[in-house]
Amino acid sequence: MAEVHRYAAFTTDPARGNPAGVVLDAQGLHDTRMQAIAAEIGYSETAFARSAGDRRFALRFFSPRAEVAFCGHATIATAVALAERLGTGDLVFDTPAGEVAVVTAADGDRIRASMRSVATRSRPATSEELEQALAALRWPAADLADAWPPHVASAGNDHLVLVARSRERLARLDYDFTALQHLMTGRGWTTVQLLWAQDEEVFHSRNPFPVGGVVEDPATGAAAAALGGYLRELGLVPEPRRLLVVQGEDMGRRSELWVDVRPDDAHVLVTGHAVPIPQQ
Repeated sequence: MAEVHRYAAFTTDPARGNPAGVVLDAQGLHDTRMQAIAAEIGYSETAFARSAGDRRFALRFFSPRAEVAFCGHATIATAVALAERLGTGDLVFDTPAGEVAVVTAADGDRIRASMRSVATRSRPATSEELEQALAALRWPAADLADAWPPHVASAGNDHLVLVARSRERLARLDYDFTALQHLMTGRGWTTVQLLWAQDEEVFHSRNPFPVGGVVEDPATGAAAAALGGYLRELGLVPEPRRLLVVQGEDMGRRSELWVDVRPDDAHVLVTGHAVPIPQQ
């Protein structure tokens, strides 16, 4: 029987952040069993680690419905869980999306983890993609911020990036689950990243995740990394830049994701805490 640990990522409060299942010894577990465990746990993702050497692990991610190539919050949760058992320091994860290096360090009585994404990329969304997405979201085009062009950005998974004109628009999320799921499946998108730019340093985010069987993800590390790539592609990173992405607030699970982007590096650093979720 696989032992499943439960962590809340991108928070220091187990009642907030994004819950992730973590299996630290997945040796011998077949795909069907991992999928069944993820469905039983019901979190947006569960990570399955297999040792591949000294502080190196093969890492796979399953939502309740399907495997995904990469999951940021489950990576942070796994890194913290391993650091609690092995000691803080460097870790390397071999994921279906590529190699992800993580540095863990003590931060008071908590552990902080910083993951270096795979190389990011970003392209403008087509008019057809945008029209279909807005219809499924039930958003009028006038609610999009003029200064932020819709893009499809990736840091291991593809995410449609849309920036709302106001915080009020972001707060009202009532989309057609089936229509958006169908669109995202056909386009190969993992989440739709809906944003509002509070200022130059703080972004508020919501991430519908119907392809994983989840209405909304309270923290999405892969999308936060993709946001860094999006900003870099737009020429908005003339010098090293640190951002705070606040996600999950409208769900009552506030998460904080720190994003470091450099103009000369397509890789993005995403940092956050993770804490065990007490089991009754």
